[in-house]
Amino acid sequence: MNKIGKYEFDDSVQADSKINALGTTTTELGDVVPSHNHIIVRLGYIVLEQGEYNESGEQTKAPILSDKYHVDVLWKGLEPVDAEAEVLSYVEPSGWEANRIELDNNGVHSFMGLDYQEYKF
Repeated sequence: MNKIGKYEFDDSVQADSKINALGTTTTELGDVVPSHNHIIVRLGYIVLEQGEYNESGEQTKAPILSDKYHVDVLWKGLEPVDAEAEVLSYVEPSGWEANRIELDNNGVHSFMGLDYQEYKF
Protein backbone atom coordinates (compact mmCIF):
# COMPACT_ATOMS: atom_id res chain seq x y z
CA MET A 1 0.00 0.00 0.00
CA ASN A 2 1.17 3.51 -0.79
CA LYS A 3 0.65 6.36 1.68
CA ILE A 4 1.80 9.97 1.70
CA GLY A 5 3.34 11.67 4.70
CA LYS A 6 4.31 15.31 5.11
CA TYR A 7 6.91 16.06 7.78
CA GLU A 8 8.77 18.95 9.32
CA PHE A 9 12.12 18.90 11.08
CA ASP A 10 14.26 21.43 12.90
CA ASP A 11 16.81 21.42 10.06
CA SER A 12 18.22 19.38 7.18
CA VAL A 13 20.57 17.49 9.51
CA GLN A 14 17.65 16.12 11.54
CA ALA A 15 15.76 15.24 8.33
CA ASP A 16 18.79 13.51 6.79
CA SER A 17 19.28 11.48 9.96
CA LYS A 18 15.70 10.13 9.74
CA ILE A 19 16.02 9.52 6.00
CA ASN A 20 19.34 7.69 6.29
CA ALA A 21 17.94 5.52 9.09
CA LEU A 22 15.51 4.06 6.52
CA GLY A 23 18.50 2.27 5.02
CA THR A 24 21.36 2.97 2.67
CA THR A 25 23.86 0.95 0.72
CA THR A 26 27.13 1.81 -0.97
CA THR A 27 27.57 1.19 -4.69
CA GLU A 28 30.72 -0.19 -6.32
CA LEU A 29 31.63 3.42 -7.15
CA GLY A 30 31.37 4.43 -3.51
CA ASP A 31 28.09 6.34 -3.80
CA VAL A 32 25.70 6.03 -0.86
CA VAL A 33 22.16 5.33 -2.13
CA PRO A 34 18.85 4.38 -0.48
CA SER A 35 18.20 0.69 0.09
CA HIS A 36 14.43 1.28 0.43
CA ASN A 37 11.85 1.97 -2.27
CA HIS A 38 10.14 5.01 -0.69
CA ILE A 39 10.19 8.29 -2.62
CA ILE A 40 11.53 11.20 -0.59
CA VAL A 41 11.39 14.86 -1.60
CA ARG A 42 13.34 17.38 0.46
CA LEU A 43 11.34 20.61 0.19
CA GLY A 44 13.51 22.57 2.59
CA TYR A 45 12.30 25.78 4.17
CA ILE A 46 9.07 26.34 2.26
CA VAL A 47 7.63 29.74 1.39
CA LEU A 48 4.73 30.59 3.69
CA GLU A 49 4.06 34.01 2.17
CA GLN A 50 5.24 35.15 -1.24
CA GLY A 51 7.53 38.15 -1.54
CA GLU A 52 6.60 41.22 -3.51
CA TYR A 53 8.55 42.69 -6.42
CA ASN A 54 8.29 45.90 -8.42
CA GLU A 55 8.07 46.13 -12.22
CA SER A 56 11.89 46.06 -12.42
CA GLY A 57 11.98 42.76 -10.57
CA GLU A 58 13.45 44.27 -7.41
CA GLN A 59 12.24 42.82 -4.16
CA THR A 60 10.03 45.22 -2.21
CA LYS A 61 8.95 42.75 0.43
CA ALA A 62 10.89 39.61 1.36
CA PRO A 63 9.09 36.27 1.29
CA ILE A 64 8.37 34.63 4.63
CA LEU A 65 9.90 31.17 4.96
CA SER A 66 9.04 28.41 7.37
CA ASP A 67 11.43 27.98 10.28
CA LYS A 68 11.10 24.20 9.83
CA TYR A 69 12.69 21.98 7.18
CA HIS A 70 10.01 20.11 5.20
CA VAL A 71 10.10 16.64 3.66
CA ASP A 72 7.40 14.77 1.74
CA VAL A 73 7.47 10.98 1.53
CA LEU A 74 5.56 8.58 -0.66
CA TRP A 75 5.75 5.42 1.43
CA LYS A 76 5.66 2.45 -0.95
CA GLY A 77 4.78 -1.12 -0.09
CA LEU A 78 3.72 -0.65 3.53
CA GLU A 79 2.28 -3.68 5.27
CA PRO A 80 -1.00 -3.27 7.20
CA VAL A 81 -0.83 -3.27 10.99
CA ASP A 82 -3.45 -6.04 11.10
CA ALA A 83 -4.09 -7.82 7.80
CA GLU A 84 -7.23 -9.42 9.27
CA ALA A 85 -8.88 -6.11 10.22
CA GLU A 86 -12.03 -5.00 8.42
CA VAL A 87 -10.46 -1.60 7.76
CA LEU A 88 -6.73 -1.77 7.11
CA SER A 89 -4.44 0.73 8.81
CA TYR A 90 -0.79 1.51 8.21
CA VAL A 91 2.03 3.17 10.10
CA GLU A 92 5.17 4.81 8.86
CA PRO A 93 8.60 3.57 10.02
CA SER A 94 9.58 4.11 13.63
CA GLY A 95 10.05 7.70 14.74
CA TRP A 96 8.51 9.43 11.73
CA GLU A 97 5.07 10.00 13.25
CA ALA A 98 6.46 12.56 15.71
CA ASN A 99 7.43 14.81 12.78
CA ARG A 100 4.29 14.33 10.70
CA ILE A 101 2.15 17.36 9.98
CA GLU A 102 -1.48 17.47 8.87
CA LEU A 103 -2.68 19.68 6.04
CA ASP A 104 -6.20 20.39 4.85
CA ASN A 105 -4.95 20.72 1.26
CA ASN A 106 -2.23 19.19 -0.93
CA GLY A 107 0.48 21.56 0.26
CA VAL A 108 3.27 22.91 -1.97
CA HIS A 109 4.16 19.52 -3.47
CA SER A 110 2.38 16.42 -4.74
CA PHE A 111 3.49 13.03 -6.01
CA MET A 112 2.54 12.40 -9.65
CA GLY A 113 -0.87 14.00 -9.15
CA LEU A 114 -1.81 11.78 -6.19
CA ASP A 115 -4.24 13.52 -3.88
CA TYR A 116 -2.62 13.94 -0.47
CA GLN A 117 -6.01 13.96 1.24
CA GLU A 118 -6.81 10.54 -0.23
CA TYR A 119 -3.43 8.92 0.51
CA LYS A 120 -2.34 10.64 3.72
CA PHE A 121 -1.73 8.94 7.03
